[in-house]
Amino acid sequence: MPLLAQTTGLGMGSISPYGIQSNTSVVGKVVTQQGQVVPHATAVIYPASPFKMYETDLNGEFEADYSYVDPQAQHDYTVTVKVSKKGYHDAYRLVSMSAKNGKLIKLIFTLRNPQGDPQLLSQGDFIKAMSPELRELSLLDGLPSREAKDYSRGVTEFLDRNRYDQAVPLLVKVVHASPNWSRCRTMLALAELAWGDWDDAETEISDTVSSIIQDKRQLQAEPLVAEGVLLSWQHQPDKAGDFFVNALKYDPHNALALQELGRAQGQMFDWESANATLAKALEAGAGPEARFLHAEALLWAGTAPQARNELNQYLNGRDIKAFPPRVRELSDRITEREKDSKAFEVASAKMKKRGEEPLDYLKQSPKGLEGFEPAADQSLLDPILTSVGHRVAELYTNFPNTISVEVIHQEMLSKNGKVGLTHEQKFNYLCMIPAMPWGPTTDEYRADSRGNLAMPSGVEQNLMLTSGFVAAPLVFHPVYQEGSAFHYWGRQNVNGSPAYVVAFAQQPARSRIYGSFQIGNVSKQTYFQGLAWVDTSTYQIVRLTTDLLTPIPKVKLNRETTDIEFNKVQFSQVKQIFWLPRQVTVTLDWDGHTLRNSHQYSDFHVFKVDQKQQIGSPQADSTSRPECHE
Repeated sequence: MPLLAQTTGLGMGSISPYGIQSNTSVVGKVVTQQGQVVPHATAVIYPASPFKMYETDLNGEFEADYSYVDPQAQHDYTVTVKVSKKGYHDAYRLVSMSAKNGKLIKLIFTLRNPQGDPQLLSQGDFIKAMSPELRELSLLDGLPSREAKDYSRGVTEFLDRNRYDQAVPLLVKVVHASPNWSRCRTMLALAELAWGDWDDAETEISDTVSSIIQDKRQLQAEPLVAEGVLLSWQHQPDKAGDFFVNALKYDPHNALALQELGRAQGQMFDWESANATLAKALEAGAGPEARFLHAEALLWAGTAPQARNELNQYLNGRDIKAFPPRVRELSDRITEREKDSKAFEVASAKMKKRGEEPLDYLKQSPKGLEGFEPAADQSLLDPILTSVGHRVAELYTNFPNTISVEVIHQEMLSKNGKVGLTHEQKFNYLCMIPAMPWGPTTDEYRADSRGNLAMPSGVEQNLMLTSGFVAAPLVFHPVYQEGSAFHYWGRQNVNGSPAYVVAFAQQPARSRIYGSFQIGNVSKQTYFQGLAWVDTSTYQIVRLTTDLLTPIPKVKLNRETTDIEFNKVQFSQVKQIFWLPRQVTVTLDWDGHTLRNSHQYSDFHVFKVDQKQQIGSPQADSTSRPECHE
């Protein structure tokens, strides 16, 4: 038969006894959610005969030549691509092939860790919370009867039978026929997630959100909530929070949106807002996860007894040992807070008995300031905060990586104030300003003359280590100001120039920045109050003094006073002038000891990394010592 004779050496578009053979090249790249390539993953395409398995190279890429015999040679068809790697969820994608020959298809496959992040909403809980609202079509959906039937079948295969390979093609068919129905597209994205198709699910949700924003007649909360959850899984709580807020505009009682907004607020350390939002989530009918998150928020924005009560409701009489580590850790933190509160009450009673008053910079007018002129009212406070916030934001936005000379002088003082033990050392001090999702922060390193990472010594004599002073003005940064209360006290000259004197006190329930005090393996968060001197013409902070918001009896820390003098620094490579710490003095009242450190900074330069510059690793030091970090 002449037709059979032509089956030898089939090529592009060649004829077989069964129809026209189509060849397509599929090029794939396999990555993790963090964007890292995944080598040695396996990929298969089916249906296929003969069966072939492909492996990704060191760049996470594979190329597959797929042949398909089309009986009619005129219709597109679909295949499934499965990518596997030990330690990850399998990833699937439904791929549309064209009847036309020679097509090249390029795809990205994202592999996800099967464990997920225990601090985030699980995929199972996400689908469980979203699907009831999407399962039943309403009259407003208006799908044609054929698409409505396919949608119902797809949902049944997805939610009732867990046959995702059957559900996804049915839902894809519905979406292709009626691409404007956002509920259908959101349900398809959920099914794709359950199947392991992160990439198509992400695209589906993103496209749906874009379409409903453009056509306000389609406005619904579910796609916005879904986009927020996907962003939270990518550890972008600030962006996720924006989508939850928008979703709540259209559905103010959406329990999942409220729960996840509360989670995002907690991740950004806005515990006061998280507390209020999660309370609303519980009122709206949110489940145990919201109760747990609310207990966590109450630990910071409420009292230890309130947090304990909420956690007990979450446990519902069950043994805490049966719960995952994060639940036991929260219980331990609540217990620690309860002990701290009791110790603080005892210490406060002793202080009151001695006739001592706790520091309160917001209520106690500054004393001992030569030439101080008190303010008549608070009318200048907001303009001052706005202007100084602008200056601080400029500093941390434009600040280059810098290196300077740091001289540290450590002292131990006797009870009568005489200097006893002393120790002095010099370092190359490197400071960088990384941007975090919630705002800027600081990273600092100390190196010896050879460029090796170094740590201050003197711990053998129980001298303290102190650091983090470049971060001190952050309390005035616009994104952090809401975490503190402020009071304008008046004016005083500093180095011959007039300056506004502004008090501040951090509010732990709202503050997203804090310090730390460590003794041995015990570390406690610290919050501060203090005074800032702000130049009246430039609104630069020229001096800053801070004290603990409250003593911390748990680690026997009674007082920590820091005084920072700032000086302008001009780099040859940068036009802008920066006001940076020049002289810092830290005095500590700890466990009956008075310790004092001074830091002097000079010779500032822009730091550029090249192949000759490196910072090595220091040797581990397990010696117990007090460490204070701003």
